[in-house]
Amino acid sequence: MSATPQAIHTKCCVVGGGPAGMVLGFLLARAGVDVVVLEKHADFLRDFRGDTIHPSTLEIVHELGLLDDFLRRPHQEAPVLVGNVAGVEFPLADFASLPTTCKFIALMPQWDFLNFVAERAKKYPTFRLVMRAAVTDLLRDGERVTGVRATTPDGPLDVRADLVVGADGRHSIVRDRAGLPVRDLGAPMDVLWMRLSRRPEDGDHPVGRFDRGRIFIMIYRGDYWQCAFVIPKGSHAEVMARGLDAFRADIVGVAPMLADRVSELRSWDDVKLLTVKVDRLRKWWLPGLLCVGDAAHAMSPVGGVGINLAIQDAVAAANQLAEKLKTGTATNNDLAAVQRRRTLPTQLTQWIQVQVQKRVITRALAAKGPLKVPSLVNLFRRFRILRRIPARLIGLGVRPEHVHTPDAFPHTRLDGPPHVPAS
Repeated sequence: MSATPQAIHTKCCVVGGGPAGMVLGFLLARAGVDVVVLEKHADFLRDFRGDTIHPSTLEIVHELGLLDDFLRRPHQEAPVLVGNVAGVEFPLADFASLPTTCKFIALMPQWDFLNFVAERAKKYPTFRLVMRAAVTDLLRDGERVTGVRATTPDGPLDVRADLVVGADGRHSIVRDRAGLPVRDLGAPMDVLWMRLSRRPEDGDHPVGRFDRGRIFIMIYRGDYWQCAFVIPKGSHAEVMARGLDAFRADIVGVAPMLADRVSELRSWDDVKLLTVKVDRLRKWWLPGLLCVGDAAHAMSPVGGVGINLAIQDAVAAANQLAEKLKTGTATNNDLAAVQRRRTLPTQLTQWIQVQVQKRVITRALAAKGPLKVPSLVNLFRRFRILRRIPARLIGLGVRPEHVHTPDAFPHTRLDGPPHVPAS
């Protein structure tokens, strides 16, 4: 006989403890909404997740009064993004002119960012985070979603909620169980992630290198580079079949400075595959259900803006829904309003990503010899004002969101001990 599920009742159940889920849970709890966040893992420690905190996200942290505390955590700052085509280096995006408090991208392990948000969310009596809770299905009453069923180390768990938010990423179980239709925009590449040690003479700006049919990204992470080697879609098995020595040689071909360090890749276990998807839901919601972040729209790694879009979704959802969830008056129109607000930023960002994939990445990967330096590179080198365009798109995005939810607990000390919910 199967065990009787434990039961939790809440106003909002957020599925997924990634950037969108944790920020949404924090903002709702801060506004006085009873919220439960379910995370399937025991902690946030996963390697090679997106580690970029964009200026627009830092602005949200500033609006919450947490920026100084946040920036005391170990991180690196990238005020400029650099490109390198056929050995010619040029500034691609300069964040100095952004109308934000922080004019840089903060590079921080995603688990540090998530732990930071979780620690402060736990100060609020209306917040509950349940780890090792893997959602397996939705609970329904007719056409309405009324909660989720999850497995935990203590047995099955039912969470009944006025609203379920799917923030469980590009492989979302929530959107799968909801049967929401997906539009696949396609992606011509996958990415191999790895770490290689960094030396002071390397510099510290994130660099994207393009040459000889190869694309190699180097992200400054203090004493090491987080590296991304872009490969044609579906070619991972072929890359592995050629052997690790050939792969090391490919890296050296595009980044000769790493010739004496590629031996740090001792086996294929040191190289992680990211299967790239670009898609979006045609409809983000059902009665009682809303999807946000990658669950609503999986982004290409182009520009590293996926985390930024997910957090902007969370802020928009909190702004629209917090007070109505608190009073029990949220409607389907409110869920549709979140989608309407975030559709234009999603569509425009994905359109730009798809154009870059088609016009830059596909051509670069198909090149059989050295690339020619485009005239646009020289324009970026000569005219600083041109660097503001990619800086704006990457650093702020389309329609950046701002925190409009109230603080229902203005005297809560976010640097004090966490609130312990009653059992």
